[in-house]
Amino acid sequence: MTGDRRASWASRLRANPLRRTRAPVEDPSEDALVVSEPKQAAAGVPAVVASVRMAVGQMGATRSVRTLLRVNQPDGFDCPGCAWPEPNATHRIEFCENGAKAVAEEATRRRVTADLFAAHPTSVLARRSDYWLGQQGRLTEPMLKASGSDHYVPVSWDDAFRLVAAELNRTSPERAVFYTSGRTSNEAAFLYQLFVRAYGTNNLPDCSNMCHESSGSALGETIGVGKGSVRLEDLPQADLIFVVGQNPGTNHPRMLSALEQAKHAGARIIAVNPLPEAGLLRFDDPQKPKGLVGRGTQLADRFLQIRLNGDLALFKALNLLLLEAEDADPAMVVDRAFVDEHTHGFEALAADLRHLDWDDVAEATGLTRAEIEATVAEVRAAGKVIVCWAMGLTQHRNSVATIREIVNFLLLRGQIGRPGAGLCPVRGHSNVQGDRTMGIYEKPKAAFLDALGAEFGFDPPRGHGHDTVEAIAAMARGDVDVFFALGGNFASAAPDTEATLAALRRCRLTVQVSTKLNRSHSVTGDVALILPTLGRTELDEQASGPQFVTVEDSMGMVHASRGSLQPASSSLLSEVAIVCRLAAATLAEGRPVLNWAAFEADYDVVRDHIERVVPGFDRFNERVRHPGGFELPHPPRDERRFPTATGKANFTVNALEVLRVPPGRLLLQTVRSHDQYNTTIYGLDDRYRGVRNGRRVVFAHAEDLASLGLRDGDLVDLVSEWADGVERRAASFRAVAFPTARGCCAAYFPETNALVPLSSTAETSNTPTSKSVVVRFAPATWRDEGVALGEPRRVAQPHR
Repeated sequence: MTGDRRASWASRLRANPLRRTRAPVEDPSEDALVVSEPKQAAAGVPAVVASVRMAVGQMGATRSVRTLLRVNQPDGFDCPGCAWPEPNATHRIEFCENGAKAVAEEATRRRVTADLFAAHPTSVLARRSDYWLGQQGRLTEPMLKASGSDHYVPVSWDDAFRLVAAELNRTSPERAVFYTSGRTSNEAAFLYQLFVRAYGTNNLPDCSNMCHESSGSALGETIGVGKGSVRLEDLPQADLIFVVGQNPGTNHPRMLSALEQAKHAGARIIAVNPLPEAGLLRFDDPQKPKGLVGRGTQLADRFLQIRLNGDLALFKALNLLLLEAEDADPAMVVDRAFVDEHTHGFEALAADLRHLDWDDVAEATGLTRAEIEATVAEVRAAGKVIVCWAMGLTQHRNSVATIREIVNFLLLRGQIGRPGAGLCPVRGHSNVQGDRTMGIYEKPKAAFLDALGAEFGFDPPRGHGHDTVEAIAAMARGDVDVFFALGGNFASAAPDTEATLAALRRCRLTVQVSTKLNRSHSVTGDVALILPTLGRTELDEQASGPQFVTVEDSMGMVHASRGSLQPASSSLLSEVAIVCRLAAATLAEGRPVLNWAAFEADYDVVRDHIERVVPGFDRFNERVRHPGGFELPHPPRDERRFPTATGKANFTVNALEVLRVPPGRLLLQTVRSHDQYNTTIYGLDDRYRGVRNGRRVVFAHAEDLASLGLRDGDLVDLVSEWADGVERRAASFRAVAFPTARGCCAAYFPETNALVPLSSTAETSNTPTSKSVVVRFAPATWRDEGVALGEPRRVAQPHR
């Protein structure tokens, strides 16, 4: 680190010493918004300072040390942030900057009591920002908003369960929706779906519907398993790694260590993304001396700055070039032995690729043919290839087709079912994959329902339920009476904000199981409940003694999570206890009678049932107690067996339709800032992109701004355009000249979820198209009062 940089950080520390801080009383304005040049490296000393400042500010120094040293440890708790796996041999410090922030938010000393609700009616809470709401602290007791009231008041647990049970038994099962967040443990998720199906419905939407549903849909069809095919130890064995539509420096920072390890082992990395993210450029590992002095590892050897929605065209072009190389040099490019023995549909794929139009490829990708040919040369030189991706691929209309084409790409060279190669969808929330494994799915397979029914002695419902988009539409029609959310922040996570909020308000009862205050508590049905629950960091004491829960990471490893902190309040219940007590109160005569009290008392009992219902969990209680847990079976990876309709891995034909944006419009993607995780806003900075003290910015290429008659720093409204003719507007964003791909722009969610039409979804997966939103920039709408999400507080002209 240079002397100037040391002095800069020292001066910041003097100006803002490390200490515990109080929750904000008022929402911060964006008057002090500052934009500087984007950073060229991720992590390093700034990440350490940011982590310590956040941890100490929320938890205090002693609690911070005690808590953070247990993150992702065999005898500790699983990070409540992302689903990136832990290595077999963990480091003493096994968390990243955003993991430290997630832990600090949950283990905070701040508390939300009845006094806050007495002082803030829901109409006032609805006007607060997501940041302000989250910063108030941990919820401490159950709260009820009665019909006709604008205030939450305390309610006993027994009265809360009786109220929910009465509403559920008053209505019919198809008029109730049960949402799940990816933070929910395996045990709670399994019991939740058991309760919901015993009640009589498959209305089990979850957060996966809005993120990696496209991955599961594509992989299930093509390889027979809706999960990735690589292990963590495959990355350092790879020769070539693609990182596509992903920003690991912010969204999965511990992945940077794995990429660095791969680089040191000789791998090359190709980054494919519209934005030149710092985490794809250089990684300054703060646990290594070189990282601390700003001389870390360059990660991306090649950066393909692709236009939004151009990935399908890119991989079709790569596949065509591989076939043409095979024509010129038979049996030296395509793995014919693998293709002949293990795949189906090769000839149809080859015939389709021969008709690819290179003008369409250039228009869709913004890349030159020379760039694509140089990339395929690297592919041919690599013996083992991994393709990683995240939501930059999964939230387009053609997302499933794009991921199927990536499968084609790897199948051509036999890159599935061998070490150092394969498919790597990088999941977001820490147990979103595990929840699906446990049966949180609106379209369950018959085999799962058969096993569930045999284990518990009832016939589960067979008809498909609502996914997230369908659930919102059903609420909007008045077809849903009860909306129950096990975790998450549905109002902020869902698309088409105005439509979603209006739909929630049509329900008779909305129930939120939460650790902290969020937007969804202010947008309610006629009656609303907040049920506060334990966090991952906290001790879970039940009748049989201290309990642990389990989670599944992004690569199919299942391991235990044990909290140790005293709960934020003596009134909190675990998610398992909440589900069990609600089920016992609800399921009366005519429905399955199960021993819910036994499930609550001892989670080993729950795991014994999981073992007999869910494949791969044999000897569950025994194996999960081993350090690091155990790996779930994956037939394509483990034995090159593909449980598809054809019994083989399926090549697919994926039509290329170029997304053409009208003149004067740009294509918007919603993104996270570095100070947030999903809908949780930790702070108002996006350090890597050079943004401080604000969030209402839109990143666009300087030449695109000029073509629209705008300059860097101008204030604009973002207006999306969709076939339904509805004007969706997000007001007063500062235009930031940024080196993104031409014709594209980016802005943070949840503020810009308002622009994503509910009816604009991916084919097959029905995932909202949050990375393909056609927008125009309109003159800024000035407002004197703010409404969080779509209507901001008035902001002054910011400056660089």
